[in-house]
Amino acid sequence: MASAEARVGRTVAITGASSGFGEGAVRAFADRGDRVWATMRDAAGRNAGKKAALEAHSANISIIEMDVSDDASVADGFAAILAEGPVDILINNAGVMYLGLTEAFSVAQAQEQMETNYFGAVRAMQAVLPGMRAAGAGLIINTSSLVGRISPPFFGTYTATKHALEGYSQALRYEVSPFGVDIAIVEPGPFGTGLLSAGKPPARADVLVSYGDLAGVPTAMGAHFAALLTSEGAPDPQWVVDAYLRLADMPPGRRPTRTVVGMTWGVDRINAETQALQDAILKEMQLDGVLRGADA
Repeated sequence: MASAEARVGRTVAITGASSGFGEGAVRAFADRGDRVWATMRDAAGRNAGKKAALEAHSANISIIEMDVSDDASVADGFAAILAEGPVDILINNAGVMYLGLTEAFSVAQAQEQMETNYFGAVRAMQAVLPGMRAAGAGLIINTSSLVGRISPPFFGTYTATKHALEGYSQALRYEVSPFGVDIAIVEPGPFGTGLLSAGKPPARADVLVSYGDLAGVPTAMGAHFAALLTSEGAPDPQWVVDAYLRLADMPPGRRPTRTVVGMTWGVDRINAETQALQDAILKEMQLDGVLRGADA
C-alpha cells in the first residue's frame, strides 16, 4: 500500500461528475488532498447546482464543462485541465444506459450510448496518455459494468458499449504498461445511482408492438430494480468510490486488471477463470519480452 505522502497531492480528472459514482469520487479524492478536475455537461444550466455544491465542498475541486460525446468539447476541456499541469489519474465514469427490447432501439440510440460510454472514454484517454507516457507514470480507471463481461436480456445496446470498452482497455493495458501507465477496469453491479431512470425508451414503436406482451417486461423489470436499489440494505454506491481509491493507492504495476463491485452475477468467477488465458496471449504472440500488463 502506498504511503499517505505518496497518495495526496495528485491531479485527478473524473468524467461524469454530476451524479452517482463520479460525484462521490470527486468529493472523496478532494477530501484526501488531491487536486480534482470534475467534468460534467451543462455546468452553467441544469447542473449549475451540482457545480456550486462541489465547488463549495472543497477548494481542491474545479468544474470543467465537458460533453464526452463531442470531440471539440473533450479537446477544449482537457486543454484547460492540462494547461494547469499533467493528469496523474483519469477516471472515466460518464455513462448512459437504455433498458428495453434490444431490437426496438434505433441505430441512432445505439450510437448515442456508444458515443458516451465507449468513444467518450477513448477521447479522454487519448487526451491524457501522451503526458502520462512522457512522465513514466499514470493510472486510468475505466468504469465498465458486469454487463461488460456478460450479456443479459434487455441491456443489449448498453452491453455492447461496455464490451467495447473492456476490449479496448485490455489491449491498451498491455501497450502502455512499458511506459509505467496502468489501465484498470472497475465492473459495478446494479447500484441506485439514477443511471437507469435517466435512460430513454426504445424509439422503434412498431417493433415494440410486434413483441406483444413481452414488450412490457423490461419496464416491469426496471421498476423492480429501482425499488430494490433504493431499499434498505441495497448496495451502496460508495463501494465503487472505495474501489477507485484502493486502485489509486496500490503500487504501480500491481493493480488488478478488473475489479468487480457489488452484486457479481458470476462475473468475479468469469474473471478468475479467464484472465490467465487472456494474459497468456502475450506469450503466445511472443510479446511477453516487449509488453507487460499481465494481471498481478
